[in-house]
Amino acid sequence: MNHSAAEDPPSLGLGTLIAACLAICVAQIGIPLSSPIIGEIQRDLGASAAALAWIPAAFILPTAILELNFGVLGDLFGRKRLLVLGGLLIAAGSLVVATSGTLTQLIAGQAVAGLGAAAIFPSSLAVIVAGTPEPAARARALSYWAVSLAFGAMMAPLISGFIAEHTDWHWAFVPLTVLGLVTAAVTLRWITDSREPAGRGLDWPGQVTIAVALLALLYAVIEGAVDGYTAPHIVLAFVLSLAALVGFFIAERRSRTPMLRLELFRNPSFAAAAAIGLLAMFGFIGTAYALSIKLEAVHHLSPLNAALPFALIQAIPLLLTPVLPRLLQRVHPRVLLVGGLLSLATGEVWMALLPGDATDLAAMAGPILLLGVGFITMFSALTAVAVGTVDIRHAGMASAVTSLVRETGQALGPAIVSAVALGTASSALAAKLGAAKLPAEAVGVAKGVNAEGGALAVANADLGELSRTLAPLARETLETGLDLSLYLCAGASLLAALIAVLALRHTTTANAPGSSDGREAVGLSTPPQDTDSAAPAKALPSH
Repeated sequence: MNHSAAEDPPSLGLGTLIAACLAICVAQIGIPLSSPIIGEIQRDLGASAAALAWIPAAFILPTAILELNFGVLGDLFGRKRLLVLGGLLIAAGSLVVATSGTLTQLIAGQAVAGLGAAAIFPSSLAVIVAGTPEPAARARALSYWAVSLAFGAMMAPLISGFIAEHTDWHWAFVPLTVLGLVTAAVTLRWITDSREPAGRGLDWPGQVTIAVALLALLYAVIEGAVDGYTAPHIVLAFVLSLAALVGFFIAERRSRTPMLRLELFRNPSFAAAAAIGLLAMFGFIGTAYALSIKLEAVHHLSPLNAALPFALIQAIPLLLTPVLPRLLQRVHPRVLLVGGLLSLATGEVWMALLPGDATDLAAMAGPILLLGVGFITMFSALTAVAVGTVDIRHAGMASAVTSLVRETGQALGPAIVSAVALGTASSALAAKLGAAKLPAEAVGVAKGVNAEGGALAVANADLGELSRTLAPLARETLETGLDLSLYLCAGASLLAALIAVLALRHTTTANAPGSSDGREAVGLSTPPQDTDSAAPAKALPSH
């Protein structure tokens, strides 16, 4: 008797597992690849403070906007096709970045590569879930997937830092071009395809409205730091974002196959988990972005030295990955969540309190340890809470929605940090220039550079003899602005911890001590047969 793929799912072959792990590793490499070389890019292309924020946002935003519908496309047309397409898009986008002579081309390349990552994240996980009907086999396969993701996050800053140290920064994107092509080829050769089209459908009204809402919001936040938040076009962007968000909720309420089931937010614990994810990822990614500006663009550390703190922050989750499942079974996820958030907040405050010239690894070891431990503890517990507090039929959609919220926080992190830190620095520098005892002509030149590119441009501009006086002045204001942004990130983490304490007091999840083995809460159970659910949750985030 013949069986359909849905009735008799294929077992997970070694080739499929290797290809899926390679794909997620490559997609993850693309996210933090540019962070350690932000300063090199700024000095080469003369990017303004606002423009720099678009470099990481351009890669992350497509994932936040399109991941839910890419999961549906994989169900409809086959996950193998999406993985091949994702690899090719990453290769094409990285090649555009590697050959870029303008910031516009660079950002466009990042966006194309981000589209590839958006296709890979849900598809790579879905092929593993489809091929592992047994919980034990799935747990093992997902652990390899998670380690691959963490390994990519750790290697990315080392790749870009090492290459930029020894050659032009453009070459840092060449390995990703090659890896994207290798991913597409390995996927095409080895992956066993799977799909689940029953009951699935694209939600175009929801997709368009959420895309407009997020793009308009990012534009308003980033460009408002330069043009002023009362400028007509900035106000219009905020209004457009709000209107599109309202349109999204209306579209989801009316859709037969919504991207997001609004009734999930009637569950207070799930709504709290979504808010916590947004705040925590904003704080974590915002801190990483502030650190990249400080080390590379302000203090001009070599690309490799600037990359080491990022690699260490990512190495800690990689080292703790084997321990977390047992920890989640023994300690209530709410306790771990609050502890992780407090560790993040402490690390962020500690980083802000460091002296301006404390840029060596020894001085930053304490904050780095707290950030790494806090992040992976927070993230793992948050996934358990978000998925474990909803009906198992909606676990897939719940995990996908939390991914959407987290990635929105990741996109907002650099945007808001750039607006606060660099906007504050530019205003403070303008005031200092007005009070400085310098020739009027010199002050005029400095004010012009500051108005055009901000304090960061003044710190890095070649102004001849004036640079000896103006560069330290600009760096001082930048340090103040970056410290303020770190306190803001810490405040977001503390607010998230407060929400966890107040809103999750009576939460019971599937992996609370004394309940089941915890696999349902972290996405290791048999996949729920819910035709409305999106792709399963990522075991680790895209950061």
